[in-house]
Amino acid sequence: MLIRPYIAGEEEELRRVFLSSVHQCAIRYYRSDQIHAWAPDTYDFEDWYNRISMLNPFVAVIDGQIVGYADVQGSGYIDHFYVAGPFSGKGVGTALMRRIHEAALSQNVSRLYADVSLSAEAFFVINGFTVENRKTVIVRGVELQNTRMSKILFAKPQLL
Repeated sequence: MLIRPYIAGEEEELRRVFLSSVHQCAIRYYRSDQIHAWAPDTYDFEDWYNRISMLNPFVAVIDGQIVGYADVQGSGYIDHFYVAGPFSGKGVGTALMRRIHEAALSQNVSRLYADVSLSAEAFFVINGFTVENRKTVIVRGVELQNTRMSKILFAKPQLL
């Protein structure tokens, strides 16, 4: 498995990973109307392209196929973290999380945090994240539950 930076032109492949992850993995935790609000089949390509470009994610590749992607922002926020359904539970998420930690530490980010789906919560707990709070968000007019989770990477020194 290779974890590498996103390359412009991969947006449609990343969209397929996103759809696969939500429709195949999250379906055990969310109703059908929630899944379709979160990951609709139709989308605005330009908006998606701009979003992915801004996130500048890491991409997981196995045998030339993109199987997952995740980002970490300078604030420590993980916005997208998706593994294609057929590759769930096969180490892709663990490899992406390891890369996120490396990137955060190299940028002196002391805390990681994310708004995590119910389907990803156990994975984040296994990776040392704790629950800050649970919330309900509205996506395309439909309520979805998620959890704000965080992890301290290192303590920042106190200023005197």
